[in-house]
Amino acid sequence: MKKLDKNSVDLVKENIEKLKEIFPDIFTEDKIDFEKLRENLGEFVEESDEKYQFTWFGKRKANKIALTPTKATLRLAKNESKNWDKTKNIYIEGDNLEVLKVLQKAYYKKIKMIYIDPPYNTGKDFIYKDNYKDNLKNYLSLTGQIDEEGNPLTTNTETSGRKHSNWLNMMYPRLKLARNLLRDDGIIFISIDDNEVHNLRKIMDEIFGEENFVGLLSVENNPKGRKNSKFISISNDYCLIYSRNKEKSYFIENIPKENMEIDKEGKYYTHGKRVLVGESSNKKIDNFENEKHYVVYYNHKINKIILKKEKDINEKDNDLISQGYKRYASIKNNAFIENTYTLDKFEQLFKNNSLIFKENSIYEKDFNVFKRIKSFLKNENNIDLKTETAGSQLNKLFGIENEKIFDNPKNVNFLKLLISLFDDKNFIVLDFFSGSATTAHAVMELNAEDGGNRQFILVQLPEPTDEKSEAYKAGYKNICEIGKERIKRAGEKINEDYKDKEWIYNLDIGFKVFKLDSTNIKEWDSNPDNLEKSLLDYGEFIKEDRSEEDLLYEVLLKYGIDLTAPIEEKEINGKKVYIVGFGSLIIYFDEIDIEIAKEIVNLVKNYESDFSVLVLKDDSFANSRDKVNIVEFFKQMNLFEKIITL
Repeated sequence: MKKLDKNSVDLVKENIEKLKEIFPDIFTEDKIDFEKLRENLGEFVEESDEKYQFTWFGKRKANKIALTPTKATLRLAKNESKNWDKTKNIYIEGDNLEVLKVLQKAYYKKIKMIYIDPPYNTGKDFIYKDNYKDNLKNYLSLTGQIDEEGNPLTTNTETSGRKHSNWLNMMYPRLKLARNLLRDDGIIFISIDDNEVHNLRKIMDEIFGEENFVGLLSVENNPKGRKNSKFISISNDYCLIYSRNKEKSYFIENIPKENMEIDKEGKYYTHGKRVLVGESSNKKIDNFENEKHYVVYYNHKINKIILKKEKDINEKDNDLISQGYKRYASIKNNAFIENTYTLDKFEQLFKNNSLIFKENSIYEKDFNVFKRIKSFLKNENNIDLKTETAGSQLNKLFGIENEKIFDNPKNVNFLKLLISLFDDKNFIVLDFFSGSATTAHAVMELNAEDGGNRQFILVQLPEPTDEKSEAYKAGYKNICEIGKERIKRAGEKINEDYKDKEWIYNLDIGFKVFKLDSTNIKEWDSNPDNLEKSLLDYGEFIKEDRSEEDLLYEVLLKYGIDLTAPIEEKEINGKKVYIVGFGSLIIYFDEIDIEIAKEIVNLVKNYESDFSVLVLKDDSFANSRDKVNIVEFFKQMNLFEKIITL
C-alpha cells in the first residue's frame, strides 16, 4: 500500500531515472559520476571554457524554479463555471508557473497546441514575482494585491537595470514546463514584439532545440503603423513557432486563396494554371491512336462535349460547329501535340464539372482553395488580423461603445488561423497567458464552423483592473472576470450565429473553473508547543474550508488523471464512492469496514477496467488491525493494481 505524494511531479527525480535507464554505469551509491558520464558521451563533451551559450543574471535560479515541485492544487468553482457536467473546457485562475507544475502529471504529452501572448517587455511593470521557495505564497499575496510589506507585486522597471534578465527569468521556467505538456507532434506559438524576439528565440532554441524551430511569422496587425517611433512606424508583431519534434509535426494549407469563384454546384474554385487542351505540351503526336490525342468540341449552351480522333489539324467538323460547338485542339508548329490527360480522364473531369473553357484553351478547376501559410501574414480582405478590429469586436460583445473593455486583445481570426493549421479537429489547445480569453473564443467559433471537437485550457493570473478603467466601472474587478464573461457571451453568440449547422447542438460552449490554492490536506505541525492542538486537528486532516470534491480533484491531479475525466458518484450505505475513468480509479473518503469493502469490490466488478487503483483516507479505518485486514482483502480480490492512502 502506497501513500499519495502530495507534491507535484519531481522533475529532477524523473530526469535522474531517465539517466539510469540510459547510463546505469554512471551511478555510484545513487550519485552521478560525471567523469564516467563524460566517457559515455565521448566526443560530444565540450572541453573548452569558451563555448557558444546564452546566459543572463538569474538563469540558474530560473532553472531551479522550473524543477522545484509544488504543493499547490486546483479547487473547483462550480458557481463560476458553465455546463460543468458536460464540458471538456477548462479555465484556471492562478499564477501560471504554479499551475503548469500542477498540470505536469495529468497533462504530460497531452497538449497538441500551445499559444501564448506573454507580457511584452516594454520596460513597464509586469505582475510576476517568482520565488522557488514559495511561489504559491506570492500568488496568494497577489490575490490580496500586496506582498508581506504592503508593496505591489510588480517587477521589471527600467531603473532596475535588469530589464532583459527579469523578463527572461519570468519566461524560462514557464517554457520549460510547457514543453513537457506538448504531444510529440505538438506545436507552440508565441506572440512577441521586437523588444524580446531575439532573446526569446535563443531560450526556445535551448529548451526545444534549434532543430525544432518551425518559423517566425511577421503579423501585420496594425496596417496604419504605430506613431510612437521617430524612425520606423511599426505595423507588425511576431509569432515564434517551435515543435516538440519537428519530424512528427506538419501544417496543412489553410490560407484562403484570393479571387475565388463559385460554380453552379456551389463549390469554390480558382482558375487552374494547367492547360489541358491547347498548347498543353511539347510532345508531338506520332500515333493518332495515342490515348492523349483527341479534339474537343464543346457546346456551352447545352453543356455537352464530343471528342474526336482527328488526323489533320485542318480537319474540322463543320456540322458540329454549325450546331454551336466550339473546337479545341492542342496544336503547335502546325502539328498535333499531346493533351495533358487521357481521353477517359478528361471525360471524367467534365462529368465532375471540373473544367474551365476559355477562348482557345481548356483548363482544370483548382478546388484546393487554400494555400500554405507564409512567413509574412498580411492583413487582407479575406483575413482581418487587425488589433483594432479585435478591440471593437470585444467591446461590441460586452455592449460597450467608447472606452476599451480590454487593452490590445488578440484577434480571433489570427487564433483561428493558427488552430486550423492542423488537420486534426479533436485536440487540446493550452493558453497560459490567456488575457481576455481570445483563444477560447477562437476554439469555439472554429468548432462551430467545421464541426470540430477541440478543447481549451486557459490559465490567467487574476490581475486587478484599473479602478479608472471601463472594465472596473462595468463590474469586472480583475482580468479573469473579463475572460470568463467573454467565454459565456461568445458561446451564446456563436450558438445563435451558427444555428443552421447540423452539429451546433453538440457544440461545447461551457467551461469548468478551477482556482489555484494550497493543498486541501493539513500540514503536520511538529512544533512541541502546538503538539496537543496538532494531534486533535490531524484527526480530521482535510482543511476546514475545503470540500470532499476539492480533495477529489487534488487526487486526480496527483495521480495523473485529467480534469475532465468522467466521474460517476455511487452510494454504499449512504456513503459516496467516486468512479473515475470508467473504473480506472476508485476513490472512497468515508469510514470503511469489511462489509463496505465487499460492496466496493462488487461495484468494481461491474466495470471492464483490467486493473483499478483504489484511493482511501488513512483515517477511514477504525484501527490499525482493521486497516491490515481490509487492505489484505482488497489484494486477494486481484482487482486493484494499487491501493493508495491519503
